[in-house]
Amino acid sequence: MKYAVIGAGGTGGGIGGFLARAGKDVTLIARGEHLACMQTCGLRFETLDGAFTVPVKACAMEEYRETPDVIFVCVKGYSLPEAVSFIRRVAGFHTVVIPILNIYGTGGRLQEELPSLTVTDGCIYIASEIREPGTILMSGRIFRVVYGLRRDTPETVARRVRPVLETVERDLADAGITPVFSRQIEKDALQKFSFVSPMAAMGARYDIPASAIQAEGPMREMFAELVREIKALSDAMDVSLPEDIVAINLRIMDDLLPTATASMHRDIRSGKQSEVDGLVYQVVRLGEEYHVDLPVYREIAEKLQEMLRGA
Repeated sequence: MKYAVIGAGGTGGGIGGFLARAGKDVTLIARGEHLACMQTCGLRFETLDGAFTVPVKACAMEEYRETPDVIFVCVKGYSLPEAVSFIRRVAGFHTVVIPILNIYGTGGRLQEELPSLTVTDGCIYIASEIREPGTILMSGRIFRVVYGLRRDTPETVARRVRPVLETVERDLADAGITPVFSRQIEKDALQKFSFVSPMAAMGARYDIPASAIQAEGPMREMFAELVREIKALSDAMDVSLPEDIVAINLRIMDDLLPTATASMHRDIRSGKQSEVDGLVYQVVRLGEEYHVDLPVYREIAEKLQEMLRGA
């Protein structure tokens, strides 16, 4: 299997680097100084269990000349148009696209843009970021990739691509990544979103790390209330999350390093473009569409809009 990974940050760099370390045929698509460092020195990982460097194949989009069997899309939501153009150029009819983004529903939107290909949905559980060009800092041990075919996938397509997705499952496991080939990907992707969206919303709104939510008090209760609002939204969308989703997400939060922050929070704090539209404002829009009252999300969205207009 030939893999291409679009984006070599905390998500794509982790997937591509670990696959490369396991001897898989993978190319990381990147740019700038990060790309130059990978081409010269490999991709360095700093983990809780020590540091190591992996020689990787890496190139810019315009330099890639292969036809991959699988493309992992690991860019921010605002970079999707560029990724779509790249996929249209390099994909063959058999290529399967696996988006690994924080924003819920990305797979369905990409499928509309790429009607001749099979696009799954997916998400990832990982605590990692680019510490400096050529170096990925992994601040947690969890590394789980969840992907699967949506309910609207025709059975003829599912039969054709299932062997590919099963091979992906084996290759991820070989690489030390926990694979979940989901049969209910809408639910699993929304479950991941129900954690990362509240964490990102609160982190950006109050400029706080995980430690502020790990401690008992109003911040922890607000996080729980945001999760409850997404649970109510999921019920209205007929993608019901587990009844104990608040407890599940609080356990995940408590397992993070106290200094952990969401990438959206870090981007806003650095004055960069962020995924605030897909991670926060989109929740409010979905609440309006499905007639679900989301008062805490609405208040945070309004405050973030005020903050960003004044930035």
